Amino acid sequence: MTQYSYSRVSLFNDCPYHFGLRYIDKLTEIPDLTRADNALIIGHALHTGIEHDVETALNEYYNSFPVMNDAIVEESMKLEILIPKVHEFLEKNFADCELIHEYKIDKANYVGFVDLIVQAPDGTCMVIDFKYSNHIKNYMDSAQLHIYKDYLKQDGFNVEKLAFLFVPKTSIKKKQDEDLHTFRKRMVRTVEEANLTFVPIDFDDMKTIYFLNNIDEIEKTKDFSKRNTSENCFACNPRFRPNYLEAIENAKGEIEMILPKNERRERKIDTKPDLWIYADSYTGKSTFVDKVENVLFLNTDGNTDNTTAPVISIKDEVTKKGRVTSRKLAWDLFLDAVAELEAEDNDFEAVSIDLVEDLYEHCRVYVFDKNGWEHESDGTYGKGWSMVTTEFNNAMKRLKALGYQIIYISKEKVEEYTLKGGAKRTTFKPNINDKVANFLSGTVDLTLRAYVDADDKRFLQLAKKQNVFGGGRYDFQVETIPLEMEAFIEELTAAQGDTAGETKHEKPKRERKVKEAETKEETEENANGPDQEESADEPEEKEGKEEKEEKPKRARRSRKTEESEEPAAEEKPKRQRRQRKPVEDETPPGEANDGASAEKEAPKRRTRRKRGE
Repeated sequence: MTQYSYSRVSLFNDCPYHFGLRYIDKLTEIPDLTRADNALIIGHALHTGIEHDVETALNEYYNSFPVMNDAIVEESMKLEILIPKVHEFLEKNFADCELIHEYKIDKANYVGFVDLIVQAPDGTCMVIDFKYSNHIKNYMDSAQLHIYKDYLKQDGFNVEKLAFLFVPKTSIKKKQDEDLHTFRKRMVRTVEEANLTFVPIDFDDMKTIYFLNNIDEIEKTKDFSKRNTSENCFACNPRFRPNYLEAIENAKGEIEMILPKNERRERKIDTKPDLWIYADSYTGKSTFVDKVENVLFLNTDGNTDNTTAPVISIKDEVTKKGRVTSRKLAWDLFLDAVAELEAEDNDFEAVSIDLVEDLYEHCRVYVFDKNGWEHESDGTYGKGWSMVTTEFNNAMKRLKALGYQIIYISKEKVEEYTLKGGAKRTTFKPNINDKVANFLSGTVDLTLRAYVDADDKRFLQLAKKQNVFGGGRYDFQVETIPLEMEAFIEELTAAQGDTAGETKHEKPKRERKVKEAETKEETEENANGPDQEESADEPEEKEGKEEKEEKPKRARRSRKTEESEEPAAEEKPKRQRRQRKPVEDETPPGEANDGASAEKEAPKRRTRRKRGE
């Protein structure tokens, strides 16, 4: 039986269309990580801080974003003030009571998380739901607390009181003539002056009955085409419209086609994740990707001297016939390449876009040429920006849906943000605008930075750092490794060694001619089971079957030459793992020397860098 949450049923009541996209079609929504005040992220951080402490909340909040910026610092400053306010309120009013945080209600037809149960010494309980909002009246008709009371009664709780605790939300902006320090002081003063609002609620037993009737209605519904039936659907607002990975949209933002989703397969260690690697010039990022088996490069900068894989050059194609000169734009060539990859059976297993920021610029030129523009602003009311975004996103979604391993390559850009105390911190991110970066990072499993240290050695940054754009779904055991494919595969395998059975999606690789005789793996579809909470006030629930399987062991290859006659027992290890550094040290690798080593090494002869990547 399907488990329903309050937020799931509320979405159906607001908009059956978007309910169908999320829960029936099960489309993958790319989260908007360009907004520091993302409701889901900051709401979850607030709940974490109330349950634990400020430090835990801030760490969770920071790690939810690929890289730090000024806006994230400012939202964290608000949390530092608001979380102690809630702690003080609870200590003052419920000092003798037991506080039960994030209690899970798990029934056959319902799943939910109760923010706080306050249990008095006499056994009576009050249920409190935290809201990070100033719009108190919007929640007065909510059925959430009433539903909690009925289901908690089944678990033996004697709930006599219900209440909301509203945490004030401050949304002030920096003035044009105001410096950052002055703005932050004004912001802090405003947050400190804001007060919590505690609102008791009278129980209404009809709320649960309406909720159960809504579940019956959902079960009977076959057509989910109706939109914004309550006129309160945020997803129907163009400003908050979700971006689905599998959906192809038109210029108006309407979904024209839903691409086939990758089928689920037997869970196993994935050594071919979709990834995005970025670095400064002459670091070796393209050479690193060249080691991927059966990779096809879609190259935009003509720098292919140090790669051996097949290449399709993505550049404007100019032809002359007599006096007539015709030009085929680079974006057209890219679309042709995607069409060929869709239509033809081939031996390629991976597709690498080198460089992805150049490809985005080619897309801009294509849209400008098509509409006779010179800039996105030539399109009225933001139409230009929307058309470029839609064109680019649709093409990348088509490529993603083909089942190849997708690899983006980018150059690096360096920016700065200001810490709470006024100190400056350098950030490293791909050389592309933040909104496009947010979309691209949502289409891959892993985003990594490569760099060259002071000794001209090349490394790959695996650990998540607040000032280095990156992240992914892997729990790496080391911070950095040499920029070598073998080392990367080894650490990728080690990161999944104990959790291979928990991996949600294993991307099916494209079937190739040379492997037609191989036995295909059986696929599974986990259609049944608890559904995730999709509310900012209720954390997501992730469940799935765990399958045990033997961990593949990778044999280490010796670096010694064939002429070496020394015994194998005396071979030196291929490389030595570095120990994880303390979390407090957020200095990007390669940006500062670690100091003099204990033993001085003999001076090494500096080798000249090769041209290209």
